[in-house]
Amino acid sequence: MTESLTKTQVDPSTLDGYQQLAAMIDGLLPPAPIAETLGMTGFELLERGSVAVELVPEPRHYNPLGTVHGGVHTTLLDTACACSVHSTLGVGEGYTSLDLAVKFLRPITADSGRLRAVGTVLQRGRRTALAEARLYDGSDRLVAHATSTCMIFS
Repeated sequence: MTESLTKTQVDPSTLDGYQQLAAMIDGLLPPAPIAETLGMTGFELLERGSVAVELVPEPRHYNPLGTVHGGVHTTLLDTACACSVHSTLGVGEGYTSLDLAVKFLRPITADSGRLRAVGTVLQRGRRTALAEARLYDGSDRLVAHATSTCMIFS
């Protein structure tokens, strides 16, 4: 992004997917509302086709059993998968998730430390993309894994 751009000057329809995500990180475009709802932080573009997003688990994320609700894991993994695909889009392209398969490997609590989901595109074609995401706890242990297929359209 050029330093001279402001929020009023950024038209997302003129940017490719990577540039759109970079503009969100730079505060030139608004972030996805779900990020604020859950308290996601640390969004990072690792390269085209790979992103990371973080969240510090809190008791507000708990289910009745006293661990982080599986929907929180799933949302982080879905965000990492989908945004990794988003980062590969050309100007005028969009996408939507077709499926998401999640595997929960360890329970997460507030004591787990900062969670980091890393998403990577495994295969990108003209019409579909396959991505995976891995969710790590504060001790860098794998706590969940997901794969997602996204449909790409103009």
